[in-house]
Amino acid sequence: MGEFQTTGNSGREEDVNTDSPDFTLKLIQLFGGAGYSTVILIRIIPNNWVLFSIFVEKKYFPDMVHASKIKVKSYMKMADLIDANPNLLLMLQHFNIDFRVSDQTVMQLCTGYSISENLFVGIANLYNGLGPKAHPLFTRDDLVRVIEFLKQSHDYYRSDKYPQISSYIRQLQENHSAKELKLLEKFFNDYFAEVLEHLDYEDNIAFPYFIHLLKEKKSDSFRRELYSSIEYGEHHTDIELKLKDLKQLLLKYVKIENDLDLRRRLFFALYELEFDLYIHSLIEETILIPAGVSIEQEQDA
Repeated sequence: MGEFQTTGNSGREEDVNTDSPDFTLKLIQLFGGAGYSTVILIRIIPNNWVLFSIFVEKKYFPDMVHASKIKVKSYMKMADLIDANPNLLLMLQHFNIDFRVSDQTVMQLCTGYSISENLFVGIANLYNGLGPKAHPLFTRDDLVRVIEFLKQSHDYYRSDKYPQISSYIRQLQENHSAKELKLLEKFFNDYFAEVLEHLDYEDNIAFPYFIHLLKEKKSDSFRRELYSSIEYGEHHTDIELKLKDLKQLLLKYVKIENDLDLRRRLFFALYELEFDLYIHSLIEETILIPAGVSIEQEQDA
C-alpha cells in the first residue's frame, strides 16, 4: 500500500490481488476534509482500462437513516414507537432491555429498568432521525449508562454484524465468479479491521478514562496530562462512512446475475450496520465528549 498527499487531500493506493492474469484491480482512496472521501477503482486490462469513481459526502443525518421522525415523549407506548421505527429494537438491545414491552409507556419502561427518561428519550429521538438537543443535561449516572450502551453496541458489531456480512459475501463468492467479489471481500475486511481498532481503542483507553472521570471528585491533573475528552474527540472518526463505498460497489459495479435474496440480505445488513454506527458516533460526539469536557472544566475550576 502506498500513501500519498495531494492538494487538500491525503490518500492511499493499493493493488488488489485477483489471481487473474487477465486484469489488475487498483484501489485508490482519497481522504478530504469535512467528512469527504473518494474511492477510485481502476480495472486495468492490457491496452485498456476502466475508471470507477465513488464520491461520499458526510451529512448530518445520512441517506441511510430510515427513521419515523416521531418525537418521542414519555407518555407514548413503547410498542407503538417500535412499530413506527423498528430500528428502536437496536436501541433496546444496547440498553439490554427485553423486547417484550407489553403496553408500557416510555416512562414505565424507564422506571422498570432504572434508566432516566431524559437519556432514554434523547437517544430514542436520535434513532428516530431527530437531532440532539442543543444543550442536553445528563447526570453522571446517565453517562455511565451511555458507556454501557456503547459497549453493548461494540459486542453487536463484533459478534453479530461482522460475521453476518462476511458470511453473505463468502456465499456470493461461492455462487458467482465475478472477480470484483474478491475486491468486495478485501474492502470489507480491511474496513472492519479499522472498525475493530476503533472499538478496541474505546474499550481499552477512552471508556476507562471516562469511568474514572465520572467517579473522581476533584481534578486528577497527572492523569489529565496523559489523556482528556478533547484528545478523544480529536481521535474520534466517522467509521460508518466507508460503508457507503461498499454499497455503491454492489449497486453499480459488481456484475452478478440473480441471487436476489442473498444480495438483499447483504444490503439490509450493511444498511443496518451503517445506521447503528452513525448513531453510535452521534452519541459519542453529542453526549459523551461534551459531558466529559464539562466535567473536566468543572473539576479544574
